[in-house]
Amino acid sequence: MELNLIEILKVIFLGIVEGITEWLPISSTGHMLIVDEFLQMNTSDAFKEMFFVVIQLGAILAVVVMFWKKMFPFQFKDKKSSMIRKDIFSVWFKVVVACIPGALVTILFDDFIEAHLHTPAVIAATLIIYGAAFIFIEDWNKKRTPKTTRLSDLTYKTAFIIGLFQVLSIIPGTSRSGATIIGALLIGVSRVVAAEFTFFLAVPVMFGLSAIKMIKFGLSFTGAELFILILGMAVAFIVSVFVIKFLMSYIKKHDFKIFGWYRIALGILIFGLAFAGIM
Repeated sequence: MELNLIEILKVIFLGIVEGITEWLPISSTGHMLIVDEFLQMNTSDAFKEMFFVVIQLGAILAVVVMFWKKMFPFQFKDKKSSMIRKDIFSVWFKVVVACIPGALVTILFDDFIEAHLHTPAVIAATLIIYGAAFIFIEDWNKKRTPKTTRLSDLTYKTAFIIGLFQVLSIIPGTSRSGATIIGALLIGVSRVVAAEFTFFLAVPVMFGLSAIKMIKFGLSFTGAELFILILGMAVAFIVSVFVIKFLMSYIKKHDFKIFGWYRIALGILIFGLAFAGIM
């Protein structure tokens, strides 16, 4: 591929889109595919498919950096002594349990979904369906009190159920964070805990998916491809830091309905563009 200013600006824009949409429950993959319809990268299809997944590592690294104290189970008091946080280990064990359903489904059906479901119609439909789900669930939750208000209170059963909902995110336009948050809210988990557990889940899921995509690609990057991949990840990292701070502050005082309405509006727009033959 030829590396020029236009291609660099495209990658920066895609990194911004990824950093914003990875953590808001509005589907990062869906947005990336939509943007690509109008702002196509001058790369091979194989590299583009890999890029759209691996760029998400930048967003994941932002979570690791920002939640390091909550995610890292070893705390060093000084040079000679350290402390093991059993509660953090417990959360990671629950993350492993929650990842099992999604890992199995991805291994079995990822190629089929890549080939048949990455279409504007599917993305638009899932945006609308889960947007309506957010609005319905938040209205329903007004009459309910969350049963789980701390991350440490999550049970293995609850983690597994959230993992089942995460399976839905393999369909483009669903949103991995959106699917897990919807599942968590349905079974009585508070918004803040639902978001935090989504952050934990994202780490092994995205590292695993990225490893699979890179292995499929062959790890044979040209200098230009490697530069583009690193640039996209770096931009996604920086933008994600600000978006995560915004989201955690926002959901302490507000619900997720605004994201539901946004999803519905975007889904209708995509249907319209597809009907007009623009997408």
